[in-house]
Amino acid sequence: MKKWLLGLIMFITTAAFAQKPIEMNLWPNGPHTSNGDPKDMAKIWVYLPDEKIATGRAVVCCPGGGYTGLAMDHEGHQWASFFNGQGVAFIVLKYRMPHGVWQVPAEDATEAMRMVRKHAKQWHINTKDVGIMGFSAGGHLASTIATHASGDAAPNFQILFYPVISMEQGITHQGSRENLLGKKPKRKLLNEYCNEQHVGRHTPRAFLILANDDNIVPPTNSLNYYEELYANKVPASMHIYPTGGHGFGISQSFAYHLEMMLELKAWLHSF
Repeated sequence: MKKWLLGLIMFITTAAFAQKPIEMNLWPNGPHTSNGDPKDMAKIWVYLPDEKIATGRAVVCCPGGGYTGLAMDHEGHQWASFFNGQGVAFIVLKYRMPHGVWQVPAEDATEAMRMVRKHAKQWHINTKDVGIMGFSAGGHLASTIATHASGDAAPNFQILFYPVISMEQGITHQGSRENLLGKKPKRKLLNEYCNEQHVGRHTPRAFLILANDDNIVPPTNSLNYYEELYANKVPASMHIYPTGGHGFGISQSFAYHLEMMLELKAWLHSF
């Protein structure tokens, strides 16, 4: 059975190799808000599926890194083949680090969502089927967009891997909190970025993945978020694996890699 699963997942992930991406600067004329580092430029890489299998769906991906760096490969580019194989356009976002300016990452993610919809006709994308995906601190950014954005920036679904959701002491990932909001943020700002507090009836459907033994970002982040989604009747699916720790991404060394990929594929085909 395991060999059969391995064969199936190999087919799923390699049936359609990602084409060479379109690389674009997110702010060709400069960002609205500066983080003080002109060398830190926001970009997107757009991986489009073969037109024969394109579904019109798109996903904007926010890699993690504690708001101090980005895991661009196993939480970014390496996912392109999987999504393109499902006929889904995959857009990897290199968002800027806040460097004490908390508005910067969300500003970049918001613009990325808008840019995808702006190019929807050219890229054969359905403007009503654009989701956002994030890992760890990138999961916090993705859930921020999912709970705060409106109009052309609002996602239609969200995919969160071992996400930071809350900024509350004892629940959050302390490094992500300090890098985004500073060492002593005001209560109002903390509340604004405790994303579990901003779930509502219009929050998009969600898929959450994490490991029970994650000792970097407490699973409580995902549990509290799921409870709020459930309370607000938002369709949600959460998968907690016994082991795996934090930061496994698409790595095949993750013991539940096969199950994870199959469950994500099934969820993508469920709506």
